[in-house]
Amino acid sequence: MLEGVNKASLTAVPFFIMAGNLMNATGVTERIFAFANALVGHLKAGLAQVNVLSSMIFAGISGAAVADCAGLGAIEIKAMRESGYKPDFAAAITVASSVIGPLIPPSIGLVLYAFLAQQSIERMFIAGLIPGILVGLALMLYIRIRAQFEDFPTQPRASAREVVATARHGFLALVAPAIILGSIMFGFVTATEAGVLACLYCIGIGIWYRELTLRNFCQALSDTAMMTAVIMIIIAFSIAMGWLLAIDQTPQKLAAWTFSLTEDKNVFLALLLVFILLVGCVVEGVPAKLILVPTLLPLIDAYGIDRVHFGIIIQLGLLIGIATPPMGIGLYIVSEVGRVRFERVTMAVLPMLVPLFAVLLLLTYVPQVVTFLPDLILGPTK
Repeated sequence: MLEGVNKASLTAVPFFIMAGNLMNATGVTERIFAFANALVGHLKAGLAQVNVLSSMIFAGISGAAVADCAGLGAIEIKAMRESGYKPDFAAAITVASSVIGPLIPPSIGLVLYAFLAQQSIERMFIAGLIPGILVGLALMLYIRIRAQFEDFPTQPRASAREVVATARHGFLALVAPAIILGSIMFGFVTATEAGVLACLYCIGIGIWYRELTLRNFCQALSDTAMMTAVIMIIIAFSIAMGWLLAIDQTPQKLAAWTFSLTEDKNVFLALLLVFILLVGCVVEGVPAKLILVPTLLPLIDAYGIDRVHFGIIIQLGLLIGIATPPMGIGLYIVSEVGRVRFERVTMAVLPMLVPLFAVLLLLTYVPQVVTFLPDLILGPTK
């Protein structure tokens, strides 16, 4: 068990968790929200669009859905309620947009998958970029279409001077994703070094903005230690479980049984999607991935599916579970943060799952959407 977690690739996990906690502690989230509001807040249902755009920017630094729900969620839901949006709609779009975070690099979930599937973390990060953007655009299109049929609040258009002012005010926060992603994509740093860079950058921002105090720094450290400990304990026990499954030859038996049902890859992918979505509804992403990936990899290889492609499929499929009842952890977080009844958030989020499912189907059956960018930058996998 201890040997299983003693891997260099896993050292990236606490650094990216710490970066997300530091962002919340140093006021970076407020600056990101202010800039996104100035940029698209004037559109019909503008604050809902701001919600999604903020999540896309936030994802480029943190990459944790829980941090998005808890950090940006508190700001976004409050602003939307004050502007006249229904509380359940505000909470629902917040949890739906939080799915973007663990897709756009850096992503803790993709680090774990790379570790389990023996893939390059850098390749997984680059592979998640286009899918993450597609999820954001799909949600923004959904909001735009829905705004044609409902009377959503509108805001005055921000002047060019106001847009520039918010960009200048939050410049250091806004360029952070470009610095972190660029350093990974062009090979200047490894994923672990990028995590360290993200932490140092967030500390620097906090000092520059005079928002980082010893108290909130220690709180960020404490939260990071607790979350990292939970993840590492789960990994250790899942490795032990994987060892037992290997002794019992469960993956091989599952592969033989599945081939007896169908040898068609497209049919298998459809069955795989249903299975992943059902698991995501009742099991949190990290333990689900730790159990499913080692079990399913022999099947993935047998059907000739690219492991990078499968990584993005299982990542998004399990992420949709964050916003899906009955066990969606994101639903509980936004209902608590937004002070909205869980049942109301659940009903409000259901139609927002449609664009998420649409993107998942696209990524599943058009693998080039996932593999194009990493193959272009890093070269094809051997």
